[in-house]
Parts: sequence; C-alpha cells; structure tokens
Amino acid sequence: MSEFGALSVVPPLLAIALAIVTRKAVLSLFVGVWAGAVIFTGGVGLEQTFDWIARSISQVDANGGDGSTFHAQIIIFTLLLGSAVGMIWRLGGSHAVRDWAIQRIDSKRSAGMVAWLLGILLFFDDYANTAVVGSTMKDVSDHLGISREKLSYIVDSTAAPVATLGISSWVAFQLSMIDAGYAELSLAERPGSFEIFLQAIPFNMYSILAVAMVAIVVLTRRDFGEMLGAEHRASTTGAVTRDDATPMQDVEEELGEPSVENPRLLSFFGPIAVLITVTLASALYTGYTPDATLYDMVVDADYALALIFGSFAMVVSTYLLGLFYGVLSLGESVDTTIDGFGIMLTAVTILVLAWSIGNVVEALGTADYVANVVGGFLTPELLPVVVLFTAAFVAFSTGSSWGTMSIVTPIAVPVAWELAGTHTMVSAVVGVVFSGAIFGDHASPISDTTVLSATFTGADLIDHVRTQLYYAVTVVVVAALLLVVWGYTRVTPWLLVPVGVPVLVGLVYALSELDARRRGIDAKQSNVPTSDD
Repeated sequence: MSEFGALSVVPPLLAIALAIVTRKAVLSLFVGVWAGAVIFTGGVGLEQTFDWIARSISQVDANGGDGSTFHAQIIIFTLLLGSAVGMIWRLGGSHAVRDWAIQRIDSKRSAGMVAWLLGILLFFDDYANTAVVGSTMKDVSDHLGISREKLSYIVDSTAAPVATLGISSWVAFQLSMIDAGYAELSLAERPGSFEIFLQAIPFNMYSILAVAMVAIVVLTRRDFGEMLGAEHRASTTGAVTRDDATPMQDVEEELGEPSVENPRLLSFFGPIAVLITVTLASALYTGYTPDATLYDMVVDADYALALIFGSFAMVVSTYLLGLFYGVLSLGESVDTTIDGFGIMLTAVTILVLAWSIGNVVEALGTADYVANVVGGFLTPELLPVVVLFTAAFVAFSTGSSWGTMSIVTPIAVPVAWELAGTHTMVSAVVGVVFSGAIFGDHASPISDTTVLSATFTGADLIDHVRTQLYYAVTVVVVAALLLVVWGYTRVTPWLLVPVGVPVLVGLVYALSELDARRRGIDAKQSNVPTSDD
C-alpha cells in the first residue's frame, strides 16, 4: 500500500483535470509534476522540490533501467519522423498523394474508411501506425473538410486497439506479463502464454468494439458530443481546427509551400514503404537467434530499436529522392531535417512531461494504492469488470498502457486463479487488462499514444481528448455490461462481442439525434453530402 494514501492520485488527476479545463497541456502536466514533488518532499523547501522535479524529468524511469532507454528511443523515433515528414513535404510528396487521393476519394465516408482500413493493416506497432496513417490521410481529410479531431480519433482508435489483437510489440510485452503472473502461482502444469493470449482475445472487448465504433461512426455519418460540434464547424466554415487551437504540428506553416511543380507519388509512398519494410525487418533481426522460430523472433524483437532503424532509413530515402530528382541539394536536405525536428518539439515536450508524471505516480505508489483499494470488491462474477476499470484508472492516471499491464497483469492473474481456479478466468482478466489499459489511454491527455495521434494528424491535443472521450466512454460502458453478463452466465464471449456492435449502432443513432436537437442542428449536418453519400 502506498505510504501517501489518497494523496498519491492527486498529481495525475490534477494534471488531467487542468488539461481538460484549460486546454494547456504543457502547463497542466508541469503543475501535476510540481504537485507530486510537493507531496513527495512534504513541501519542506523550494530547493528540495526543484531538485525532485528535475530528477523526475531527467529520470524517464523512476527506478532506472530499460524504461529510460525505451523512452529515449521513442523521442529519437519521433524526431526522425518529423524530419521525414518535413522532407516528404519539401519533395512535394504530400501534395502528390493529396491530388491522387482527391481523384479517388470524394467523400468523408470514403476517407474515413480508408483511414480505418489502413489502421487495421498496420497492426504491428501503434507508434508506426499513428505516424503512417496520420501523415497519409491528413491532407486528404483537410481537403474533404474532415475535422482534425475526427481524423485523430480514427487514427488513435485503430492504433493500440488493433495492436493488441495481432502479433505486435504489444502482444510480445503482454506475453511476458502473463508469464510473470503465472510465476506467482508455481503451478505444476499450465497452458502456454500464447495459448492464454489467444483465449483472451474475445475478452479484449473494448479494443474490438473501439475498432467497430470507428467504422460505425464513419459509415453512419453520425457524431455526438464535442465531435459533433467539431464536424459541424469543419463542414460549415471549412476550419478543420478551432480558431484558437494549438495543433501539435503544422507542416505548411513551419516549412512553407514545396518548390516542386510536378510532385511524384514515389516521394510519398517510397519513404513510407521504406519505414514499414525496414522496421519489420529490423524487428525480426533483433529477435533472431540461431534456433529461433518466426514466432520467437516476433516475440523477442526490440520494436523501439526497430522503429529507429526504420525512421532513419526513411529519412535517408528522402535524401536520395531529393538528389535523384534534383529537387533538394544535400545542404537543403540537412536544413529541412533540422526544421523537421522543430515540428515535433511540442510533441516531445509533452511526451517528456507525460513520462515525468509517470515517474511521479511510481514514486508515490499510485498504482499500488488503487489496486489495494479495489481489492475488497472482488468476486468471481465481477472480477473481469473490476479489473477492467482498475486497469483503466491506472492507465488514465499514469498515461501508460504498458506500465498498466506491467502493474495489473501480474496481480490479476494470481487473483483470477485463486478466486475461480480456471485458466478461462485467467484468460478473461488478461483480455480485460488490455481493454482497461487502452480505454484509460484513450481517455488520458498524458498518454504517449494520445499525444502522437494528435501530433501526426496535426490536431490540438486537448481537443482530440475531449472529442474522443465521448466515444471511448460509450464503448467501455458496453464492454463492461457484456463482461458482467459473461461473469454471471459464462456465455461464450465470441457470442457476446457481436451483440455489442448493434448496441453501439443504436447508441450512435440515439445519442447523435439527442445531441443534434440540443445544439439545434441537423444530426447529419456535420457531413457534407457528396456523390456517394
């Protein structure tokens, strides 16, 4: 149990509340770190408080070790992606793909479905997913009058959720957490971790239904909550962001117009293909050992390092294209690379502060406090839904899905075995830890995947969170109800998950109608009619 008790949840909740109310992410995160420093040091003096803040920011993992390396790798990846985005812009690649897509994608519905499909196809890593889909679709969605908030929602809700349902960096990490949970039990016989993961897939209801929710919203052309207001603004005024919004990146404002008269598609798709190919190849290489199977290579891969190799190769490919086409000299490419780093400085600042909040909650024992508080409410029937919201609160407070899995899974697996004595219940809690971690991630402005989704779509971070929150809450409520039904009936989850889809359809129609009436607008007015609508 945390020695700081209920005070341990104050810093993250304060940061989140301020971010939502003020829409100032950097200020809110710093206030949260400051509050944590005051609580940890007991407010004994400014010198001690400043010293602790400095250590929280510089120490990306409060206990040292691999966490600091991982976060440094993500910062390098983000900066390299920024330089690649800048190079692609200068080469005219963004204009080329926009012009090409405009001839083929002529409605918001079509653009939304393309973004949704791309998000599903790029299942191997959520960071690469947000980078590729956000960069690919931003100019197209701007042309069609889709709000940046809507695009960032589509990207965010088909990144991490999809990554938890296939072979990816997420699954590799969770397999290790399953092993850690079973290690606490010391069973003579147990199923393999991958077998448990496969059985856990239908219990990962939030992820499955979140992906379905994106398709429902896009196909029905209906929105509710703040997303309805954002889409109405984009459709009626052409403004894809609020007037006083602070987009996480604005390539055109930073770099100006590209100086290419006839932009080529290869300038866009070539570097993207290099990113995907080199990242996947590097991941397999980092997991290679002489006797390793393909499965072993996937599970043991270092995905963060692979992303650095992939993004670096992507930048190199843009340099070669610039020289080959005679568009950019080596000096101009270097200048563009530095300008590209600048595009990502806001995102990197917020990432560092978000990870600093993670250090704060680790030092204060926030997760342990939350886990102990909910421990008295556990029954076999309600265990899955309790684990769901426990994981959700930890992820919401810490901004880390992986951190949540590392905290909750090793606790939940032994508890599930002790309460139910079945590997089915273990599979259920493994699935709901995924669900809770991702829901908390989607609802939290201090989550790195939330930050990166807003970054690569050029959205305002807090606007992205505020608009996405309505959809995330709707999905998690349906998922929770289905888990309660399973807890008391033990109906196969493969039958329950499909039931959630029509329930979501009904809720989207009902909530969009109610919200449209409240706002005095047409429920479909946020969608400009086009030829295929």
